[in-house]
Amino acid sequence: MFLQRYIDFVTDHFKSVLIFVALATGVFGYYAQYLSIDASAETLLLENDVDLKLTREVHGRYISPDYLVVAFSPKEYMLSETNIATIKALKESLLRIKGVESVTSLLDVPLLESPPMAVSEVVKNVRTLLSPDIDKTMVQKELTSSPLYAKNLVSDDFKTTAILVNLKEDAKYTELLQKRNVFIELQQKRELNKEEKKEYEAAKKAFKEYGYSTRDEVHQLIENVRSTIHPFRKDGEVFLGGVMMIADDMIGFVKSDIAIYGTAIMLIMVLMLWVIFRQVRFVVLPILVSFCAVIITTGINALLGLEVTVVSSNYVAMQLITTLSLVIHLIVSYREEYALYPHFSQKELLEITLKRMSVPSVFIILTSVAGFGSLMTCDILPIIDLGTMMNIGVTVSLIAAYLLFPSMMMLFPKKEPVLTFDKAFTLNTIFAQIVEHHGKKIIVIVVAILGFSLVGTTQLIVENSFINYFKKSTEIYQGMQKIDNNLGGTTPLEIVIKFPETKSEEKAKTTTGSDELDSFADEFTETDNDAQYWFTAQKMETILKVHDYLVSLPEVGNVSSLGTLTKVGRILKEGKDFDGVELALMYNELPLEFKKILLSPYVNTEYNEARFVVRIVDSNKDLRRDELLKKIQTDLETKIGLKKEEFKLVGMMVLYNNMLQSLFDSQIGTLGLALLSLGAMFLFLFRSLKIAVVALTVNMVPISVIFGIMGVAGIPLDIMSITIASIALGITVDNTIHYFYRFREELALDGDYIASMHRAHGTIAFGMFYYSLATIVGFLVLVTSNFIPTLIFGLLTVIVLLVAIVSDLLFSPLLVVTFKPFGVKK
Repeated sequence: MFLQRYIDFVTDHFKSVLIFVALATGVFGYYAQYLSIDASAETLLLENDVDLKLTREVHGRYISPDYLVVAFSPKEYMLSETNIATIKALKESLLRIKGVESVTSLLDVPLLESPPMAVSEVVKNVRTLLSPDIDKTMVQKELTSSPLYAKNLVSDDFKTTAILVNLKEDAKYTELLQKRNVFIELQQKRELNKEEKKEYEAAKKAFKEYGYSTRDEVHQLIENVRSTIHPFRKDGEVFLGGVMMIADDMIGFVKSDIAIYGTAIMLIMVLMLWVIFRQVRFVVLPILVSFCAVIITTGINALLGLEVTVVSSNYVAMQLITTLSLVIHLIVSYREEYALYPHFSQKELLEITLKRMSVPSVFIILTSVAGFGSLMTCDILPIIDLGTMMNIGVTVSLIAAYLLFPSMMMLFPKKEPVLTFDKAFTLNTIFAQIVEHHGKKIIVIVVAILGFSLVGTTQLIVENSFINYFKKSTEIYQGMQKIDNNLGGTTPLEIVIKFPETKSEEKAKTTTGSDELDSFADEFTETDNDAQYWFTAQKMETILKVHDYLVSLPEVGNVSSLGTLTKVGRILKEGKDFDGVELALMYNELPLEFKKILLSPYVNTEYNEARFVVRIVDSNKDLRRDELLKKIQTDLETKIGLKKEEFKLVGMMVLYNNMLQSLFDSQIGTLGLALLSLGAMFLFLFRSLKIAVVALTVNMVPISVIFGIMGVAGIPLDIMSITIASIALGITVDNTIHYFYRFREELALDGDYIASMHRAHGTIAFGMFYYSLATIVGFLVLVTSNFIPTLIFGLLTVIVLLVAIVSDLLFSPLLVVTFKPFGVKK
């Protein structure tokens, strides 16, 4: 009854329907412009991650400003007067940029070995490259050999130097973040009361809105840095790096890909639809419906405050696939009915088409909602948002397709379809013959594919290498590689050691030092500053052991810690380390600008902590982040002798790895949940457990193939590629429902499974092939993207489409013919 009323309404009031959809598209299109794109670190973290809380606490105790890195490889000799003037000019230019707090270059760092001096002399007269009477030969030796600067400030070959651009702290951002995090932490302990929930929502809203307002400022700052360093390219190679820059560039790539490749896909699909249908109306309809559906969905997402992230940036492409499937199947069904009933009116043809296609279409959307709904059980907000976006998207696609298709067709005069391509297309007939006569070969091939997939799946790795998100020909890749290989690595990892309370007898030992410092030590002891008591021999021994262990790891590029400064003492004191009094002297007496470089980031006497800042070589092909973190965790206990509660691994590498491991674990669970949901939907639709089992078996093939290919090809499971399982499931489910529903209709005619299979292949298979063909050719354009996640997404989507159509028109009908799940006529 409802179906008939709907058909009567859209065909009788088609002009009103068209006006309504146009208005809806216009209204939501207005709001669509406010959809935010966010690729910041916040979108890639687990909010309930205990390591996130620890990282924030550690960063609150140490100098940890946001920063950008400029890698400069001058044409001149590094220490030539011309080059020194160039670096000085570059520094001054950078300091003039709004938002830059300070700039640290080789002109600013303290020189402790040029010439070597006693600590008491160093703290009184800290020398830099700009100091008078500096010996450049000594400076080069110090910069390339000192643990402080080698492969950190300068490269081993002394041809590249790093210029650190420290950004001003955004006090308001920090304040709003802390306000929000108070409720997050409280929520993890107990349920929030009504008032607290209200305050939490207000804190989240304030933080998000402020983030929106400053995002353009951050982008502009990075662009200002880029434009500032550009004129200096005449003096050598200049590259920009840093986590903030990577995030900003990723936003740029996502925006570019959405605009460029979205347009390219549409144009290519227009061409493919023309080749297939040869009529303007059947080209305009799929494109128009897809356009309206995407615009309306985007507007809804914007109104709900959802953000496009690296994870959810492909929602447009995924929605496009669903919409095209719905509309192309409607077109093929309409053309089929026209061939059978050419004397019927336009309304009668549409009525038959809608009655035949509406039920499978509705169930396709319901199964898609069930599948994408499983993503919403994940702990990662971008994955949850992707599930929400797709559920909104597929629902809008269904409504748009079933409003626009009949109303637009009523607007067009009735016209005989052009079947030139249909008559020349014989793949559906060939597939039917293969199913009938070569069933054993299909089984052998499927078993072989599943075997391959099983082998590949065991080789899957979970990784997140930012450098591999970009093609080698891009400037961002080259800059990251330069920093990664020449300046000590890119991905930050931090280790914090919490020492036991110092005993009083240990304090007494720290007051003894070298003869030249005895008088100062006596004076120093009289002060109320207890820093001298902190730098004990036992602590320094532990710090050095940890430092040397970290340096020994092949995946590690650079390690900065108090141990770095201690090793400088071996150079200054002919093999002897700095003792406690000397370190305490530097801690208390070094000018603040140099203390911020040498000591403050690595020791906090108030909290009795030492901090190690490690940079991982992100481009190391053998790097396995989860394994490395577990190895460090184990070795610090077994090799160094630290207790588990005495140290913590924190920082971006830990947080990203936690997110990836959580994503992988949750996707296994959500994939299982999705399959159970789909099984229940098939059971409800066809009222047969046997059909549900057959359908799920068919739907597992594309997923298995994708994971197998990724494992064998070494494509890592990261925050983007892991969502391909949901796409594979969605595409195959569409085909399966359409085929099974039509097969059941055909079987009702004569009960002959083989004949029904041939008839199903001769009807519904056209729509399945056409939709797959149009989307395959369209998505092939994505493989030209400079953003590797987009490229991989396009490639894997094409593979999924190919495997899905083959599985649904070869393996699926073979199982149906063999096991006869629809029953047998008696």
